[in-house]
Amino acid sequence: MILNKDSAIKIAESLLQIKAIKLNPTTPFQWASGWNSPIYCDNRKTLSYPPVRTFIRQQFVDAINEHYPNVEVIAGVATGGIALGALVAEAMGLPFIYIRSSSKGHGMQNLIEGEVQENQNIVVIEDLISTGGSSLKAVTALRENKCNVLGMVAIFTYGFEIAKNNFKEAKCKLITLSDYDTMLEAAVKSEYVSESALSSLSQWRKSPDTWEPNI
Repeated sequence: MILNKDSAIKIAESLLQIKAIKLNPTTPFQWASGWNSPIYCDNRKTLSYPPVRTFIRQQFVDAINEHYPNVEVIAGVATGGIALGALVAEAMGLPFIYIRSSSKGHGMQNLIEGEVQENQNIVVIEDLISTGGSSLKAVTALRENKCNVLGMVAIFTYGFEIAKNNFKEAKCKLITLSDYDTMLEAAVKSEYVSESALSSLSQWRKSPDTWEPNI
């Protein structure tokens, strides 16, 4: 679920304006999975734009206060959620930790970096949700360390059914600040894409593994 429709539109417009989201329905990008994609999303770009960064940080804080009022620790998912998570933790006066994508290959071989105690209430910060696989690995790592994961907040989600199913199966609540449908609405409104391209962009979200561009 998205936090707020008005703020979701504003964030989607910002992501398009700063080119954190790029749309190209006729000459698609190719993901590591092999999927053809009309969208490329790199929300780490938001960190380079202070007004956008500050607005997103405050929306994270509002989401956490509303949905996870008992939070004790903020956790960022490597790599996109680390800087964002640290900003949120600073704004809320809370401890911050982050979860690596894999254990460090030397020293203590940590997967979780920072100080965390058993049974602490944790909210996880992400920049982007695609299938949810890598994000939920962080949740699993925290739970294996006997932490209580209240849920996750992310800037943006594609809204794939597989992601919805993965979060449901993991029993992890997900709040996003904006999503793919809202972004398409903003893209058409701002004439970033044409109405004729909207159908192709909508079809991709429904069947990303088989989608082909209309050339």
